[in-house]
Amino acid sequence: MENSRPRGKYFEELALSQMIYTASRTVTEADVVGFAGLSGDFNQIHIDARYAAQGPFGQRVAHGLLVLSIISGLAVQTGVMDRTVIAFREIADWKFSKPVFFGDTVRGEMEVVGLKPFPRLGGGAVDIAITVKNQKDESVMSGKWVILLQSKPAA
Repeated sequence: MENSRPRGKYFEELALSQMIYTASRTVTEADVVGFAGLSGDFNQIHIDARYAAQGPFGQRVAHGLLVLSIISGLAVQTGVMDRTVIAFREIADWKFSKPVFFGDTVRGEMEVVGLKPFPRLGGGAVDIAITVKNQKDESVMSGKWVILLQSKPAA
């Protein structure tokens, strides 16, 4: 392992109300088919265009947990946790508010809403309120994550 400083933030480098924005990503049919195969969730609302056309949304929708996974990946790509994350500890109060359709583009807006040091773990818990928005700037899901980040090493 390199001795260079991680790109990620240490626990002490985050502040309450700090905002972190992810890049955006378009959800594709390949994503949905791949996720169905991986998860075993072949619900017709996700994979059967004819069936879904007769349903409440008039078309197929992406799995909510697929979109959650995509946002998790986009959050990691911000670099905030790069080589400083200890663990992804909790997902709380998660709400799926609007469907995500094939071709929708999603992004995450994350706000640090809690900081609790855990010296025995060499870091602390960071509570992050996250809102997932689509290309129309509509909230499609939201909730809270708790991640554990390393403390800044002693000088």
